[in-house]
Amino acid sequence: MQAALRRFFDGDVWYSFRTSPVAIAAAAIAFVCVFCALFAEVVAPHNPFDLASLELADSRLPPAWMDEGRAKYLLGTDDQGRDILSALMYGARISLLVGLASVVLSVVIGVSLGLLSGFVGGKTDAFIMRVCDVMLSFPAILIALLIDGVGRAMFPDAHETLAFAVLILAISLSGWVQYARTVRGSTLVERHKEYVQAARVIGVAPARIMLRHVLPNVMGPVLVLATIQVASAIIIEATLSFLGVGVPPTQPSLGTLIRVGNDFLFSGEWWITVFPGAVLVLIALSVNLLGDWLRDALNPRLR
Repeated sequence: MQAALRRFFDGDVWYSFRTSPVAIAAAAIAFVCVFCALFAEVVAPHNPFDLASLELADSRLPPAWMDEGRAKYLLGTDDQGRDILSALMYGARISLLVGLASVVLSVVIGVSLGLLSGFVGGKTDAFIMRVCDVMLSFPAILIALLIDGVGRAMFPDAHETLAFAVLILAISLSGWVQYARTVRGSTLVERHKEYVQAARVIGVAPARIMLRHVLPNVMGPVLVLATIQVASAIIIEATLSFLGVGVPPTQPSLGTLIRVGNDFLFSGEWWITVFPGAVLVLIALSVNLLGDWLRDALNPRLR
């Protein structure tokens, strides 16, 4: 373990990271957002979803630095008296959970189908690629809306856990295509190399060749794409929640907070929607910047 860490800190990736101010700043922002989301019970000054602690008399209070603002509500409150800062931490947790889970599922589906398509070829390759072409002909948000709508129609009285699962599945099935096409292209190159031919000659099973030999050599582009797709998945989840078909109302994410605040945007309570929108932008921007840095760091031509 120590040897692996030593090789990492002496390697090109770590050197590229510590010499890139943009990557360091993006990592710091992402770390703060993830830390506050994971430990919201400890970090958040209030529990915005504890109905017993809410006070309607404190609703729609401005941020603490404005007139009529209170120090106990740093970023103000919403129409139900919930602390905006605390709601952001709890909402970011849900957005990050849905985004990360959907990307993991998309990677599993896309990498599996792409590896199978590129290694087997023939009719299997043609069928999988035609499915990809059909999926790419529709916007990702439209596919997610369709799948989410079908899932809600099939399970109208679904529990919150099942509702989350339907949402994650909807986002995943709209994003696996890019992984499949990326892995297929890399697999088409790898399957003709000498180490694969040698494994075939000595009688290694095709499934073992794909998983043991080809898969590790095609995961570099997938890691870069997955990092960037986390931001896209979070935005899609926020869009679905903003439209009212995302996470359950009892567990509002950043998209739900933005939708609630949008009703008060033109009545003067701008903080209810601006702060959730700013956090969403910060998370997406930091993840995208990290993805761009990782793409450059793993590309030997740019070293």
